[in-house]
Amino acid sequence: MIHLAESLAIHSVEGFLTPDEVANLTDVMDELLGARGPETYGAGRTATMHEVPGLRPEEAMAVYEPDGRVEVSELPGSAETLLQKAASRAMPTIAWVLPSVTSLRPWTYVEYGPGQHITPHADGIALDPMSWPRQIAGISVVVETAACGGGFYVETTSDERIWSPQRDTAEAGYEAGMRIANDGADNSSKWFRELRRTRWTVNPGVGCAIIYGSQLVHGTDPVGEGRARKFISWFVAERQE
Repeated sequence: MIHLAESLAIHSVEGFLTPDEVANLTDVMDELLGARGPETYGAGRTATMHEVPGLRPEEAMAVYEPDGRVEVSELPGSAETLLQKAASRAMPTIAWVLPSVTSLRPWTYVEYGPGQHITPHADGIALDPMSWPRQIAGISVVVETAACGGGFYVETTSDERIWSPQRDTAEAGYEAGMRIANDGADNSSKWFRELRRTRWTVNPGVGCAIIYGSQLVHGTDPVGEGRARKFISWFVAERQE
């Protein structure tokens, strides 16, 4: 059974990646980015992982990454394999806070340069939270920290507008009393922009993984100097027969 606390969890795994693994991953991405350049994954990119109903991809990008970023959604096989192995190694501690998780989606690489950031938003469980699989939490693993700025944050609120009307979710694999976040929990929605929220910011070290619930509002501060490089993915729960 999926509990509300899982979708609002915040957790860390120090040493998720070893120094050798970090060096391996950065070498692989440097080779890929050097060969194909920013016109494919940076300033010239026209596709995004983010979707906003009613908006074109370039409009969704303006909502989530108004100053751009590098995004690679299909990693070289060696990088994907290394990251999946690291996640398997860390699952005993991750399961402390995400007991319903059964699998991990493929990884994505993101990179932020000066002025770049991701705006506050909640990923959400699914387009239809009553369907399967269900996205329980995200994971972000740092491989290079910015010299200044680029911190990761979560935001909490007691404003009831973050939640959709209560409904019976107990028969759909959720614990009784499960709440579902409203659609449009991002800067495309006036109601979301108006929410009073409290921000909690961290600057995890290289090789550290931050796990954040799918209904937890999160984002990053603009990079002031240098670049922030990380890999991200999402833990999911699949129907258990």
